[in-house]
Amino acid sequence: MKDNNQQAIIGRIRYLIKLSGKSQAEFARMLSIDPSNLSKHLSGKLAVSDSLINRIVVDMGVSKQWLRDGDDVPFSKNAGMVLPVMDQPAEQGRPNGGIPVYDIDVTAGCTPLEMQLTADRITGYVSLPRLSPDTLIVRVSGDSMTPDIIDGGMIALRPVVNTDTIFWGQIYVVVTDDFRMVKYVRRHPELREKVVLHSANPNYDDMEVDRSDIRAMFRVEAIINCRICG
Repeated sequence: MKDNNQQAIIGRIRYLIKLSGKSQAEFARMLSIDPSNLSKHLSGKLAVSDSLINRIVVDMGVSKQWLRDGDDVPFSKNAGMVLPVMDQPAEQGRPNGGIPVYDIDVTAGCTPLEMQLTADRITGYVSLPRLSPDTLIVRVSGDSMTPDIIDGGMIALRPVVNTDTIFWGQIYVVVTDDFRMVKYVRRHPELREKVVLHSANPNYDDMEVDRSDIRAMFRVEAIINCRICG
């Protein structure tokens, strides 16, 4: 393993800890390793060994190619992004390769989104052309993204592994300690350490957010606007 890959691998392990909804110590115990040793690996005091990588790959169902080299996607197409620690049985399949629809309002509350992605919150599956099987569908409330996303509309999203890589002008779910928002993410005109969150609704002002305050991001892959008539 090349030394110049170490920090990138550590970053991907930290992403998995965040995605699991566990503390660092809980994550270590889940892998049956000493929390203090995991802390040393993540701080760079101990190199991330092949044995640690293999343990994470086996226990978490993570792609070894992604974890070690940054290639591929974190999880297989069959597993999607939902980790076993989220109480979704590993054998649960997706009918006809469908995308799961969760009874979750992505903009409501501050509970980590990953902790809500459990099997009991799935209300069904849909098949949409050209969407990757590792996406998932959730609901959006509010009118800040109207007319692009209507109040009660649905979005298909997938996690962003490296929040330093942003496709400017695209729609993301942005997660901080205080909120979850669906916004266009734009480059700040002056400060690299900030981003601009832009609403489609002109009645809402732009927001400036420090990149260091962003805990997680999910890229919106599709928008499903529908109105129930009757």
